Amino acid sequence: MRSLLAVVAAVAALACALGAPARAVDAAWAVEPAWTADAAWPADAAWPADAAWAVEPGGGSRPYVYLEGAPGAVLEDKLSVTNPGAKPLTVSLRPADAYNTPSGSLAVRGARQSKGAGTWITLASDRVTVPPRTRAEIPFSVTVPPGALPGDHPGAVMAAVGEREASVRIHLRVSGPTLAALTVEDVRVLGGVIHFTLVNRGNSALTPRLTVRADGLFGQVLRRAPRTLPELLPAQRVTLTEKWPDHPALDSVKVHVGATAAGDARAEASASATFVPWGTVAGAAAALLAVSGGTALWCVRLRRSRGRTADGPPAEQADGKRELTGAAR
Repeated sequence: MRSLLAVVAAVAALACALGAPARAVDAAWAVEPAWTADAAWPADAAWPADAAWAVEPGGGSRPYVYLEGAPGAVLEDKLSVTNPGAKPLTVSLRPADAYNTPSGSLAVRGARQSKGAGTWITLASDRVTVPPRTRAEIPFSVTVPPGALPGDHPGAVMAAVGEREASVRIHLRVSGPTLAALTVEDVRVLGGVIHFTLVNRGNSALTPRLTVRADGLFGQVLRRAPRTLPELLPAQRVTLTEKWPDHPALDSVKVHVGATAAGDARAEASASATFVPWGTVAGAAAALLAVSGGTALWCVRLRRSRGRTADGPPAEQADGKRELTGAAR
């Protein structure tokens, strides 16, 4: 009995010392697919009967269009639109700014929302009809404003046929000094999920490497191998999450989230969190109350029993006999 009471008391004391429980949140870090382009067909290959149209950088196999120039420069390149079908294909084209969504994926602005590199791009035509089984080249130019700041200015060209859209990324860099700078902010631990915000405070696109670790009262409780995150564009912030399903049941921890990138960009931020098995504590407390209540009731009954024996009727009445005293009745 004393051992059980001691264990329950110790758990309850530690729980109170650690503080409020961390709340569980059903969340996971997830990033939508980054820039993708439909595959092109080699010139000497047969056209697939069920292939879809594709748009990609012109002049060969490139993941994106890269252009660099000083303020005031006019840069030129081209796009390639492939129509594998048996009928002519009319494709609508428009330039746009590129940015990171809050979850980290890459996206493009709407037709009227672009205010950066998307407004510097001029297409030879915004509507092109491509003959059957043909790959068409569409020239375009980028005019860098005279007052453009040095660094990366992400853009894209969107192609649309009906409800389907595809894009080609335009990686534009204005000549001049570049700065690689990262910050990690707003680290929080809610239940089995670590939340944090990553901010690109420089003027160049970065591909961060993430590290996560945590130290508890008795040593290290979490150490994740570094991994590469999707590209983070200049002046963009993303809010990410890291699952921690095997976090301690009872501990006070400090979580450290770090990020590094090319150009000697480094950042780290920390947050404290507590984990308390409140279900176990509640069950132990209920058991303690039940045991204490039963013990108290037993003690009361024992006292009453002893009291009746001490203050009860005379001994001769208790055993059914009378003492002869000679007194008159």
